[in-house]
Amino acid sequence: MVAMSTRDKIPVKIVIASLVIVATVVYLAVTAQQDNKQYYVTISELQSMGNKAYTRHLRVAGNVAPGSIHRVGAGANFELLEQGKLLQVQYVGSEPPPDTFKDDAQALAVGMYGRDGVFHATQLQAKCASKYAPADKKPGAAAPTTAAAVLPAGR
Repeated sequence: MVAMSTRDKIPVKIVIASLVIVATVVYLAVTAQQDNKQYYVTISELQSMGNKAYTRHLRVAGNVAPGSIHRVGAGANFELLEQGKLLQVQYVGSEPPPDTFKDDAQALAVGMYGRDGVFHATQLQAKCASKYAPADKKPGAAAPTTAAAVLPAGR
């Protein structure tokens, strides 16, 4: 058996420092994973969060309520609708709302919920509702004109 000399031993300080670094990395990985478990909250979840809702930076999803958009300069005031629940949103961002931000569009607002009951958004993302609908369901889409589409089967 070969004996280790004092020069070959790892100093205790290096071992402790290594353990602290590894523990810190593990802690950061675990907390980051917990923060990213849910990409957004629904309006129902936001309204049931209690006081926690006022202290967190959140993402809230819903559909833009028809007729609720009021543009204010580069921002907008509007309502999000989700399963019959409404949420007032005030968007004040560095860029105007996207072109897809229209009535019935799916929207994601990023910001803080105020004690005034208004969600104060600093970022806004939207998908146009008709963009993802089947071709024959898009607003303004022409009705099919082929005989096969117009006549019942067997004629």
